[in-house]
Amino acid sequence: MNKLVKLDPWFITGFTDAESCFSLSVIKNKKYKVGWHVIAMFTIALHKKDIALLEQMKSCFGVGSIHKHGPQTHQFRVFSVKDLAVITNYFEKYPLITQKRADYELWKQVFYLVQNKEHLTREGLEKIVAIKASINKGLSDELKAAFPDTIPVTRPSIVDQGIKDPNWLAGFTSGEGCFIIKTNNSSSHRLGFQVQLEFILAQHSRDEELMISLVDSFDCGKCCPRSGKDFVEFKVRTISDITEKIIPFFQKYPIIGIKRLDFQDWCKIAELMKNKVHLTEEGLE
Repeated sequence: MNKLVKLDPWFITGFTDAESCFSLSVIKNKKYKVGWHVIAMFTIALHKKDIALLEQMKSCFGVGSIHKHGPQTHQFRVFSVKDLAVITNYFEKYPLITQKRADYELWKQVFYLVQNKEHLTREGLEKIVAIKASINKGLSDELKAAFPDTIPVTRPSIVDQGIKDPNWLAGFTSGEGCFIIKTNNSSSHRLGFQVQLEFILAQHSRDEELMISLVDSFDCGKCCPRSGKDFVEFKVRTISDITEKIIPFFQKYPIIGIKRLDFQDWCKIAELMKNKVHLTEEGLE
């Protein structure tokens, strides 16, 4: 991957919808008059193989830093008030469309309170705790005990989930997409195996409306719940749809990052299947 290639802004939003976290920490700290330290942070954590993609993200935002974040992962993080202003300005221009936007909208309220130094007052701190109660996993037991009268703010309802640019799909797929090859035992096939390709995008069921819209966006596939899980999946299995719609789409709007290598191998298999080579012993091998 060429580090000098600038990512499309909508690609960044799509990838952010897939992989980012808008986190908020309220930590006990006696150095502060109110006794608590508030930290708002924007992060993206990826396998170390994708550090080049994190560097591209950092370059496009023009802020933040990259750190090792576990044995196999690196994290791009932004946490200074000055730099977070860049992040909020960016996503006001290129808004998120998954339900993650609800977390962003709440997180943004906290950022503005911190920017205005309201977190240094008891009243401001209580506002922040009420907002945090509705973000991600909510309040810790420690915060519940320290702020027992907290009433969580209402979580925003995200209804505008229209995909505004195909580059969003490329970014979202670079984060969430799966390019799968299956070889199943089959007595009805001469060689004893059935070869099948799948393209899958999965998301929490709260984003079902968005996932259903992918059928129109790609003009193929279907959306269905994942068995036993609070997830919905968009799937494409038909080889003609894969070769005539899915592959041309991502050739025009490329997958970026280490997943690009999976896509390239998947394309090679699709070509073999299109030409029926998989029905021969040599092709199957």
